[in-house]
Parts: sequence; structure tokens; C-alpha cells
Amino acid sequence: MPFGLPIGDYPILSYLASIIDILLVWFVVYKLITIVRGTKAVQLLKGIIVIVLVRVFSYLLGLKTLQYLMDLALTWGFLAIIIIFQPELRRALEHLGRGRLFSRSNVPEDEEQIKTIEAITKSVQYMAKRRIGALICIERETGLSDYIETGIPLNAKTSSELLINIFIPNTPLHDGAVILQKNQVAAAACYLPLSESPFISKELGTRHRAALGISEVTDSITIVVSEETGSISLTKNGELHRDLEPEAFQELLEKEMQAKNKSASSTRWQWRGKKSG
Repeated sequence: MPFGLPIGDYPILSYLASIIDILLVWFVVYKLITIVRGTKAVQLLKGIIVIVLVRVFSYLLGLKTLQYLMDLALTWGFLAIIIIFQPELRRALEHLGRGRLFSRSNVPEDEEQIKTIEAITKSVQYMAKRRIGALICIERETGLSDYIETGIPLNAKTSSELLINIFIPNTPLHDGAVILQKNQVAAAACYLPLSESPFISKELGTRHRAALGISEVTDSITIVVSEETGSISLTKNGELHRDLEPEAFQELLEKEMQAKNKSASSTRWQWRGKKSG
């Protein structure tokens, strides 16, 4: 190809440029979705989609006044988005500036998860023997950022010593839930939604209701240590597993955490298979 000639004069190069362009756009959109997932911005995106759909239908049906209102909402809405969601936008730009948007941890995810499971198991057994009440919520696919914002941010490495110290009675962070995100202690003293199910036993207190409540609206795993009896319970998908022995609890926790890993690895394998195919 002579130097200086436009790509449009060469159909093959033009097609390649279009494919690269589309792939880059999809990659950027995917990264933006991973950033806003689990935050309040998700609800914002749903609202924008509704406004766009109403705008299209008002145009097709000739509803001039409604169309005018939707145009105003779309025109001035982006300015409102920048003002209202400044923290989320700043967080995204910080990730981009640090290179975290494209980086990966040097420690394998499986190894981090094994250490996290060991830390949780050790701390739960310690607190159960001493009847120290605890509420630990583990994020999976559904984001828990909205609930993390209700607590005190820690962003600390998960360890049994840290978890035990958080739930020691009469300490500033013991009241509320600890939320683990990406094998780290994201926040403590978080508020979780209480379950309104009428079938919950009257013997169960606020911790168990909170554990069931968060399991009904997300796919998280939540662990409860009873302050009255020292019993260990685990909730997932609206199900409550009560009075677990330490060995049974560890087996169930490992099973659920490994199920998440298998699901994620299967998704990655399918994606790679599609690319290679």
C-alpha cells in the first residue's frame, strides 16, 4: 500500500478497521458495566433505558408533548448525572489512572480464596466457642456496593484476627455486618435488609433475619454466629442452614465458594472457545 493513501481504497483493510472499531467499543462498554455493577448507577442506567423507550414510542405515536418532555430529560439529564454520580465517576477515573482497569492481581484467585475460606472458618469457630455474635456477608455475582456504603470502609486483607476483633462486644464496629468483596474486608458495621418472611422461626433474632433478607435479594453467602447459643448458620438464595457443626460449615462454605469459581471459569472457557472458533 503506497504511503498516504486512505484505508477506504483497500476493502480488506477497511473491514478490519471496522471490526477493530466494534471490538474496542464493546470492550469499553463491558468495562463500564463492570465498574457500575453493584452500585446505584445500575438503577440510573435502567432509568435512562426507560426514558429512551418512552421517547421512541412517543415519536412513533405522535405524542408531541411527551416527546418534548423526554427530549428535555435526555438533554439536561447528562448534566444531572455528572453532578449526582460524581463519586462513581471519580472512582472510575481513579481506576483508569492507576491502571487497575486492565491489571490483574499477581496472586492467583484460587489461592486468595483458599486463604479467605481458612480465615472465615477459623474466626467463626473461635467466635462460636465463645458465643461472640457475628454476621459476615460474602459477595458473589450480585454487587453489594449499595450495602457497603452504609458501613465503615476498611478495604483490608481478610484475616481471622481482623474478623474476630471486629465482632468483639462493645467495640465500635461490632454492631452490623462485615461484607467481603473480592476476598477482602470491604466494610464493617453495614446494614442489611431484614427478611419479611412470615415463616421465620420466632427463635431467630435480627442477625438471622438480616442474613435471610440479603440472601433473598442477592446471591451472596451470609454467615451468622448466634450470640445466645454460639450456633453457626449459613444463608444462600433465601435458604437458611441452621446449627451447623464446624466441619459441616466448612464443607458447605467450600462447596459454595468453589461453585462460584467453577461458574466463572466455565464462562471464561466459553468465551475463549468462541474467540478461538
